[in-house]
Amino acid sequence: MKKLTIGLLAALAVVLAAYSVVAQPAGGPGGGRPGRGGFRAPRMPLVTALDADGNGEISAAEITGAAKALKKLDEDKDGKLSREEFGPRFGRGRPGGRPGQGRPGGGVASFESTPRPKTDAEKKILAVLDDMNRNQRRGMMNVPPADGRLLRLLTEAVGAKHVVEVGTSNGYSAIWLCLALRTTGGKLTTFEIDKRRAGLARENFRRAGVEEIVTLVEGDAHKEVPKVKGPIDVVFLDADKEGYIDYLEKLLPLLRPGGLVLAHNMNPRQADAKYVKAITTKADLETIFLHMQAAGVGVTLKKR
Repeated sequence: MKKLTIGLLAALAVVLAAYSVVAQPAGGPGGGRPGRGGFRAPRMPLVTALDADGNGEISAAEITGAAKALKKLDEDKDGKLSREEFGPRFGRGRPGGRPGQGRPGGGVASFESTPRPKTDAEKKILAVLDDMNRNQRRGMMNVPPADGRLLRLLTEAVGAKHVVEVGTSNGYSAIWLCLALRTTGGKLTTFEIDKRRAGLARENFRRAGVEEIVTLVEGDAHKEVPKVKGPIDVVFLDADKEGYIDYLEKLLPLLRPGGLVLAHNMNPRQADAKYVKAITTKADLETIFLHMQAAGVGVTLKKR
């Protein structure tokens, strides 16, 4: 994002706020609730910046103070807002979302954090992951970093000893899983159909120092998955979406009670309806959907 001057942003924000007052009468769609005599501003990042009292409405006083409010965001005091200054406050929290849509219905972004290595070994692995994210992402269909961190967190939280991943690619998500398995004493079995990607994954496992806890199986996972031995603690699906239901049927019997099935790209545009129905209608499963950096992750618990 090119830097935008504070004056330009302020002027645009005033126009947007004024438009919302003219176009959205109280009680109408997007307007204030009946009986309050006000107007509810649309959920836009510039308007959010002006909303000093956080009540979701823009008063005349807040419009007057637009330039001053936006100036507070300009941390380097250069009269412009960079992407770093503008973006983190409003985020991109929901699938297909624009800045200002950090939660359903809009609003400010959620909090952010970065990984903090506890050991030198963890620092080395995180450095490899960062390099992969910067230099190998194109064409690999890797999970976003936040989704990788979620995989590590959930895998370590359940004390997983055996994780099965379908869809290795270059090994990015697998290494996140290995961050957890290093501490739990577990192993990863991962499946990749593409020979070139499998070779790249092996090299990345070696760079990260996790090759001893990974078994990479080349070939069609639909044919190879039935060879897996249980019990399994965590299943991670990130391959052909229409194949998720087949992987679920083959691996669920091997998943221990209290184990998790994690499925990537669980959003209306990509998810397979048969898989969604299976994980949301079975009485022995409990599923929630997390909107992680627009991709979407399905988290399914096999009940005890």
